[in-house]
Amino acid sequence: MAAMQTWKPHSLAKPHEDQLDLSIGDKVRTTVDLPGVPEGTEGKVILANGFNWQRYRVRFEVDGRDTAVELGDLDQRNLEPIGRAARRLAKAAKRAARAG
Repeated sequence: MAAMQTWKPHSLAKPHEDQLDLSIGDKVRTTVDLPGVPEGTEGKVILANGFNWQRYRVRFEVDGRDTAVELGDLDQRNLEPIGRAARRLAKAAKRAARAG
């Protein structure tokens, strides 16, 4: 498989309190059926961007196919973090709760 292309996020692209704070390379899982991607499919964030609305472009490997499905404009309504990303966000939420 060819190297995956990634993009650098804009310096002003920061999520609001109620939005996911994912980074490029974070692993996620779909929480709803998306076009060509069934619910529960795991993927990798390849772009995190947006000024007023943080959204992500994710690359999904569907049913072990050689070709991947890339979908953009995804956010907390259709993604959940898994693995290291989920642990990092849980720690950040815990620190925020203690602070305030």
